[in-house]
Amino acid sequence: MKWREQILAAALCVAVLTGCLYVRTARDTSIRYVIGVSLANLREQWRLVLKNELEAEAARYESVRLVILDAAGDSRKQTEDVERLMSFGVDLLIVSPEDVEAVMPVIGKAHEHIPVIVLDRVAEGFDYSLFIGPDNGLIGRQAGEVVLELLREDKKEKGPVLELKTDSFANESRSGDFLKTISDAGVKHRSVYLPDATRDCAEDLLLARPELLKDTAVIFAQNDLMAYGAHLALEKLGIQGIRIVGLDGFSGEGGGLQMVEAGIIDATVTCPTGGSEAVRYAIDIINKESGIPKQIILRSHKIRTDNVSSYQKESERPRERGTVRVGYAQIEEESNWRKASIGSTREAARGADIDLVMEFNVLSIEKQKEQVRKFIAEDMDVIVISPLVAEGWQEILEAARAAHIPVLLIDRMISIDEELYTSYIGADFEEEGRRCARWLLQQTADMPAVSILELRGTDGASPAQGRKDGFESVIAGDDRCRIVHSACGDFNREGGAQIVRDYLAAGGWDIDVIFAHNDEMALGAIEVLKENKIQPGVDVKIISVDGTADALTALRKGEINCVVECNPLLGPELMKAIADLMQGKELPLRIITDEMVFTEDTEEMYFRNRKY
Repeated sequence: MKWREQILAAALCVAVLTGCLYVRTARDTSIRYVIGVSLANLREQWRLVLKNELEAEAARYESVRLVILDAAGDSRKQTEDVERLMSFGVDLLIVSPEDVEAVMPVIGKAHEHIPVIVLDRVAEGFDYSLFIGPDNGLIGRQAGEVVLELLREDKKEKGPVLELKTDSFANESRSGDFLKTISDAGVKHRSVYLPDATRDCAEDLLLARPELLKDTAVIFAQNDLMAYGAHLALEKLGIQGIRIVGLDGFSGEGGGLQMVEAGIIDATVTCPTGGSEAVRYAIDIINKESGIPKQIILRSHKIRTDNVSSYQKESERPRERGTVRVGYAQIEEESNWRKASIGSTREAARGADIDLVMEFNVLSIEKQKEQVRKFIAEDMDVIVISPLVAEGWQEILEAARAAHIPVLLIDRMISIDEELYTSYIGADFEEEGRRCARWLLQQTADMPAVSILELRGTDGASPAQGRKDGFESVIAGDDRCRIVHSACGDFNREGGAQIVRDYLAAGGWDIDVIFAHNDEMALGAIEVLKENKIQPGVDVKIISVDGTADALTALRKGEINCVVECNPLLGPELMKAIADLMQGKELPLRIITDEMVFTEDTEEMYFRNRKY
């Protein structure tokens, strides 16, 4: 273990020279894991809480040591910090970027050698092992919803609302959705930027410019410290009746939860740091455990005086049960992808202490809802749904919540209030569509015009809508690319074949690219192209999504040009999520799977041992 001591001794020297606030002793010979941590800064409360959570979680493991470096808000220094941590020979890196575009190149370089967990803000592409962070858009919407609730209660439906924020990526991300939420309800809004996200800045601003408070009904501050500063300013100015909404929702003395409980502010929205999760997943990644996703999107909550106590009591409360009973409302085996998904779930359930009841429907949402009602009546511990379509789930999920049964969504999402389900496990469908489009633009750069035939999945299904939206968002910036025809093939082989038949019958063939929402439709299209002496992969480029064995065989034969993976082997992630639920842990809002892109340049080793 001497090399471990040397690593930590070197880290300790650098820590002293660079102002690193924390490093474990170099004399502990029980060390098994050395984790390097690069934090964007340690001046913001959120970052300080992140550091504390990292340290507290690491302290639970005798064999884990952290080396934490503070970039002090300087992206160039953070790049140097990451390189320095790499030189220590750490087992894994955790990085909370100051500027993600500036720091991602060194993160990608580090990821070529060791696992890297990125916190808080993620960039396009997957040059990291795992991302853990909040959904800033959702947090903004939740803040807007709380503000609307307060306005309705005070009969001041039109506001106005004063927003206090700083010039940061997170603030801007939240602010856009916040403003849309309240503007759609006709609420007047004004915002002001603060130089720093501190209590003093907010207090000093409002004391110096009391005109900002004229007729104001609600103040929304982009963190709880600024909210507290607003409270102090109102108190000194002798102004009453203005509601205050903060953001962060930290526990403990001086945290947002305590402020809500004490009536200092009226509400807050939680914004978790992911520090504890980062350390737990870091150990799993180093140990090569199964069920590691690509992204963890943390859940946020609206907190007011009527739910702050119950929210705090719910934390880490395990369920005292024996064998866990799980009811799973699944879709029929319409494709090889679906068969692989079902097999993965059953196999993973056998390895856990879980009584799995899986029922299928024949492409009927009403049948699927009946299955969920049956699971509620049977008082299942957990209900899992692969929703056929995204709409129409409000009433049945409200019934599950009333019965206190958590609902997990797997492989497909629904369009509903996020409070009604516990977590989603599956792919980022929009990113899959974007990946297809990025490949297309690269491969057709020398073509003056690109005519695209789109084979859509089931209308109303979240994979179909997400892939379409992601694809179109990328090609929208290129006037050469045009979807000349789009039709629904219901994610099956015959559906894809029929679309191509119909298009040929309507007037010949003028298509440069086929974009299929899944492999089965792409394979059906290939059959018809061959029948009509059109060479797939040569006369027309074919892009598909899923990564099934049949599609990869077609790719290696040159009949498909690009396959974006959508991993169906979700059983391990599902069973881990259920185990965490039973231990009382709060699940992330979304657990996004690890996937890759297959082309003719993909290395042979990635084709071996495919299970679907």
